[in-house]
Amino acid sequence: MATDYTVFAYLMDVFILPEHRGKGYSKQLMKAINEEPQLHTCKVWMLKTSDAHKLYKQFGYTELQHPEKVMERLL
Repeated sequence: MATDYTVFAYLMDVFILPEHRGKGYSKQLMKAINEEPQLHTCKVWMLKTSDAHKLYKQFGYTELQHPEKVMERLL
């Protein structure tokens, strides 16, 4: 996670090994992150996922509301 503990938090490198999937660990992890008191002031949370959209939507994540304001540089 990258965060300034005030405005922005970015989840990255979050994964559950294949042999441990389907046991609720990802939901437990997301619940713990969302309940962490030090992160309660963060207003903007972001992440990238290729296959876990359904999971993250359960925790309030949506597609970008303003994609025109987001840029990236791929190398």
